[in-house]
Amino acid sequence: MSDVTLPSYIQYLQQENSYPHVATEIQLVQTHISFVLLAGDSVYKWKKPVDFGFLNFSTLEKRKYYCEQELQLNRRLCPDLYKELVTINKDGESFCLNGTGDVVEYGIRMARMPEQQMMGRVMARGELTKAHLDEIIDQLVPFYKAAAGDNEIKTFGKADSVAVNVLENFEQTESFVDQGAVTRSQFDTIVNYSKEFLSHKDRFQARIDAGKIRDCHGDMHSANICLSNPVYIFDCIEFNERFRYTDVAADVAFLAMDLDFHGDTELSDYFVEQFVAKSGDAELMGMLNFYKCYRTYVRAKIALFTASDPAVDEKASAALIEQAKKHFLLAEQYATA
Repeated sequence: MSDVTLPSYIQYLQQENSYPHVATEIQLVQTHISFVLLAGDSVYKWKKPVDFGFLNFSTLEKRKYYCEQELQLNRRLCPDLYKELVTINKDGESFCLNGTGDVVEYGIRMARMPEQQMMGRVMARGELTKAHLDEIIDQLVPFYKAAAGDNEIKTFGKADSVAVNVLENFEQTESFVDQGAVTRSQFDTIVNYSKEFLSHKDRFQARIDAGKIRDCHGDMHSANICLSNPVYIFDCIEFNERFRYTDVAADVAFLAMDLDFHGDTELSDYFVEQFVAKSGDAELMGMLNFYKCYRTYVRAKIALFTASDPAVDEKASAALIEQAKKHFLLAEQYATA
């Protein structure tokens, strides 16, 4: 990747002597919204100055606010992982991490997790077990029970509120139809299924009445889980409450979908069955397929957004388009199930 497309402060942070601690073999990882630097035993995460409508990091003030939100919200499940707010400051002609000059950027510092225990890697090695899923469930059941679920949050469970998120995805991706990742036929099938399900407002009201709309994680898939001891379920949605104030079923469906996506359907079924058994939420099953369809579509959208970022190289972009194609296919399978 050419440094030309990277902000100068990120180029600075790719140098070992930019840190107050040992930081050899610094790695930069990009998402559509973040620059993540793996440096020694720490991880530094910086928000890109983007505005996607549903997410707005366009000003320094906003990026600071959402960094603070990220720390606060993620400490619910990972109190010892999320360390502090950090700054990049102007130091003469150069930069300084946590310096005294003018603040150029705000970020967060996290403790570095054991990479070999990241859930995606464990799955790729074929080493994911039911015991791992039991550990995840044992964290999630009390988390949802304790999570806020007041009257304001409950309104986000209404069919009309859920429709805002679901239909927005279709609007934001229609320009990608017949461009290589999703066909018009697939798109129409998924849209029609989703709209039909959303027309049953009583199903959504029943979930509200059962107290199942909570301040959830919002982005619970294998890339955000580390199967260490303890298990870390990290990187929740901090940038938009309407993606986090949701049915517990939508969170559970995200990880179940991700297991399906990676071909682990037996473990996906086990995860759902055990969560239902331990939480006593049997009614979750009636919402599961709908939310799986929604979640895999979100992953497809994000893959397409990231692929079209000019800072992402051609090889990575092509791989992301293939990933999106696979997610759209899975969404179509849920829609026709």
